[in-house]
Amino acid sequence: MNKFQFYFLFLCFITIMRNKISYIGFEKALSPFGIFRLPDILKIYPAFDSRRLHEWQKKGYITKLIKGHYIFNSIEIEAAQLFQIANVLTRPSYISLESALSYYHFIPEQSFSVTSVTTLKTNHYETPKGSFLYQSVKPALFFGYQVIPSNKRPILLAEPEKAILDFLYLHPELKDAADIETLRLNSPELEVLDQQRMNRYLQLFDNEALNKRFELFKEVMHVGTV
Repeated sequence: MNKFQFYFLFLCFITIMRNKISYIGFEKALSPFGIFRLPDILKIYPAFDSRRLHEWQKKGYITKLIKGHYIFNSIEIEAAQLFQIANVLTRPSYISLESALSYYHFIPEQSFSVTSVTTLKTNHYETPKGSFLYQSVKPALFFGYQVIPSNKRPILLAEPEKAILDFLYLHPELKDAADIETLRLNSPELEVLDQQRMNRYLQLFDNEALNKRFELFKEVMHVGTV
């Protein structure tokens, strides 16, 4: 057997192995990822033919969220899954702003987009599973989040104090009491805020405009003194 015959037989073997991957086995192997990417697939199936992804999309087995990111359609999409998707589509990022405020019941309504903070550029994704908005902050402000255990993947979520400060920091248009009142914040829920932690985080922001905005927030919402 010459090298050309060997190479031909090798290609035939690879093709057969690719075609032997069943969708049932594929989903079972990749389901722990929840949201998966081609690099995740190749860790398990090094000879995987990426054309199978297009085939399985057409059959309705999987959905492409954005380029290179997929999710199984057997996964029921609820808030936790949306938060997981948001964490994965942009890294590093954590859930904050309106989505975190809604999670902590600080605001009465759900946000139309899942909102996150990232050290990368501000970005927005519209996907078949939902809308995902990312607001950029400098790396020094990427703190104050917790890791919440969840099915498939843990969720990175802003602590209540950081969610408030992220929101005030990224909304400089909040200039007076009327602006704060339009947010319709739930005053009783704000009692959970840890004032000492809030004070530490304000010092880390080191932003005079934010300090003034937070003083206005405290006055309007009758939050305890820092």
